[in-house]
Amino acid sequence: MSPLTERSYPPVLEDQESERLVQVVKDWTIGNGLAVRPPVAVAPAEVDPRSILATSAPVTLFPSPFPQVCFEQAKAVQTAYNELYARISQDEEFISRVVQEVIGGDDFIASLWDVHLKVKKEGYVQPLSLGLFRSDYMVHQENQGTGTQESMPQIKQVEFNTIASSFGGLSALTSSLHRFLAATEYPLLKGTGAHGQYNLPENKSTQGLAAGLRAAYSAYGKSQLGHETCVIFLVQGGERNIFDQRHLEYELQQGSRTPVFRLPFSEILQRTTIADSDKRQLLYHLPSNPSKVFEVAVVYLRAGYGPGDYPNTSDWDARYHIERSAAIKCPTVLTQLAGAKKVQQVLATEASGLGKFISQDTEEFKKIWETFTNIYPMDTSEAGLAARKLATDPEKCQKYVLKPQREGGGNNFYRSSIPPYLKSVSESHWGSYILMELITPPPVTNIILRNGQLEQGGVICELGRYGACVWNQHTREILYNEDAGYLLRTKGDQSEEGGVAAGFGCMDSCSLV
Repeated sequence: MSPLTERSYPPVLEDQESERLVQVVKDWTIGNGLAVRPPVAVAPAEVDPRSILATSAPVTLFPSPFPQVCFEQAKAVQTAYNELYARISQDEEFISRVVQEVIGGDDFIASLWDVHLKVKKEGYVQPLSLGLFRSDYMVHQENQGTGTQESMPQIKQVEFNTIASSFGGLSALTSSLHRFLAATEYPLLKGTGAHGQYNLPENKSTQGLAAGLRAAYSAYGKSQLGHETCVIFLVQGGERNIFDQRHLEYELQQGSRTPVFRLPFSEILQRTTIADSDKRQLLYHLPSNPSKVFEVAVVYLRAGYGPGDYPNTSDWDARYHIERSAAIKCPTVLTQLAGAKKVQQVLATEASGLGKFISQDTEEFKKIWETFTNIYPMDTSEAGLAARKLATDPEKCQKYVLKPQREGGGNNFYRSSIPPYLKSVSESHWGSYILMELITPPPVTNIILRNGQLEQGGVICELGRYGACVWNQHTREILYNEDAGYLLRTKGDQSEEGGVAAGFGCMDSCSLV
């Protein structure tokens, strides 16, 4: 495949240029909140016992070239994806079938489904749902390396995130950083390639996601109990990626002054109660002033997406407590389950899967279908048995990634690691995985600044497109549906995973080519 970058990109930096650029980036990122709490390797607990330190989020020194046609393709399809996943979350029968196929080997999915069944039994009291989604893609191009003419590049979907779709708060800032550098620092560099035109698209991911939260907050309406209403960010303890979340809070509070509170997942049952009424309003008791009670209009889950957030039975009780309340959830359990990898596989395997939700003769169907790559079940169906042969073959497995029904990064198995992993797992559990053909993006080079050190070489870029959607589960009416900006995550081309907070990837922005 033809590289997206010329040999002169990124420009070769002399030592003094490199030192200056690193210092400028370090200062700008801290000055503007493009930051994370430092990892333990940088600041051990004994060095920072009060968690007062912050460090620059890992970033590229230059924006990475990205095909404009692919960028526009992702943007154009996002609202259709929002509506698709709203419809999936409304189809309990479909989600039930998917869940039954994977729960034999996935206790976490089974426990989420149990929460839904318990609430369904007593009756849901809140028909409105909020989705803050992110659809992740990589660039794909047919006929690469075959000697024949290569086709136009297209995006192919890696995954669709329905819970805790992170980095919207930092992504817009990364775009701003590269705009600043393009205006002030790149023109000063001597190296060839530094002075070209940078086609940097607008990125309003912070505003877009906050607008979705604000739409849900407004849809909730005023308290019937006479309380002030609020938004709760449900978070993990010791969150390193706190500033990403804070930027959404600050944006939400600007202008409307919406009360926003952070609540650790482990403190749900201590800090909230449910009103003794038919509406089951969720009440938040302010720790600093227990006499002050807020009615929770929206609960935004930035925790609860993996088994690690549920170490005790009480944590599942807390999730049930939230789910049965009148607060608008982002996401509900059903919407979280809609984001399972098995759902993605069913949609992509045959047209009838996607056609169940979107008519096959529509433009929306075509746009979504074109983003799918080859995904296979790992069950005992004919397709699943064929996929098992691919996954266990030492040679053929090199083209695939094995995925469990998990969010958050670091959960997948790539290439040669697939066969030994499957040997360690009972075959009765294989059906809870999917097998995806690896997408091979065009070569790109860049320089990453991570923990004060520069890493230069080949990189792989993954584009995420955010979407915000509010809908009514009962009437199926879509109340709000908007594209909400983008994320570009970049990692060294030797890394399998792309999680920024986990230390694999870094923040980046697009220079469209």
